[in-house]
Amino acid sequence: MVTIGDFAKYGRVSVRMLRHYDAIGLLRPAHVDPSSGYRFYAAAQLARLNRIIALKELGFTLQQVRSILDERVSVEELRGMLRLRRAELAAAMAEAASRLAQVEARLRSIESEGRMSRDDVVLKRIPPVRVAELTTTAASYAPEDIGPAIRPLYEELCRRLDAAGVVPTGPGIAYYEDSPEGDGRIVVHAGVVVSERTRGGQGLSVVDLPGFEAATIVHRGSMDGVLASAQVLARWIDANGYRSAGYARELTLEAPEDLSRWVTELQEPVTRA
Repeated sequence: MVTIGDFAKYGRVSVRMLRHYDAIGLLRPAHVDPSSGYRFYAAAQLARLNRIIALKELGFTLQQVRSILDERVSVEELRGMLRLRRAELAAAMAEAASRLAQVEARLRSIESEGRMSRDDVVLKRIPPVRVAELTTTAASYAPEDIGPAIRPLYEELCRRLDAAGVVPTGPGIAYYEDSPEGDGRIVVHAGVVVSERTRGGQGLSVVDLPGFEAATIVHRGSMDGVLASAQVLARWIDANGYRSAGYARELTLEAPEDLSRWVTELQEPVTRA
C-alpha cells in the first residue's frame, strides 16, 4: 500500500481531492491507521480513481459518477461515453465558432456604416436556370438557423445526384421563401445547376428558376459572416431608388474545404421603388 500523498502523485490528483472522495464515500482508502489517522491506498485502487476522473471530465456529477461505478461500468462503455462526449464537445465548439463569426460579421457591419462602396454592388440581369434541388424548413433567416439546415441538404443532394448519374453543369444555388404557414419560418432550397435535359425523379426535384433583375455583391468567407455583405447590399438598394423583391439567391462561386475562403455572390431581386 502507498500513502495518500504517493497515491495522489500516481493518480495526478490532489490530496485534498482524495480526502473529499473519502468523505463522500466515492473512494475510500484501503486502510486507515487507527492511531494516526493516516490514509493508505492500494495500487489497484488507481483503476477506480481513473474512472472517477474520466467520468468527471465527461461532465457527470460526483453523484452520477458513484451510480455509474456502482453499476460496474465496463471499459467499452466508458469508451462509448467518451465518443459521445467528444461529439457533443465538437458540436458545441462548432456552434461557438459559428456564433463568433456572426458577432464578427455584425461588428464589421457596424464598422462599415457610412463607408459603403458603390463599387461593391453590381446591378444585372440574372438569366433563367434549371436546378436539381432539395428543400427543408429553417426556424428563421438568421445564419445560425440557415447554416445547420442547408449543409445536410447539400450533402444529401450530392449523394442523390451521384446515385442518379446526374452531373451538375454549374454552381450551387441556394434560395429562400417565407413558409406558406406564415409562422416566420423559412423554406430553404439547396440546388445545383443541371442541364436543360435533366428531369426529376429518383429522389430529385428539378425546377426552372426564372430570370430577374438583381443587385449583386460578392461575399468572401464563411456564410456565417454574410451579414455585413447583405447589409451593404441593402444600403445600396435603398440609396439607389430600388426596393427588394425577395430573399437574395446565393450563387456559390468557390467552395474549398476552408470555409474562410468561400466566394459567394448574393443576388437580391429588386424593382424600382
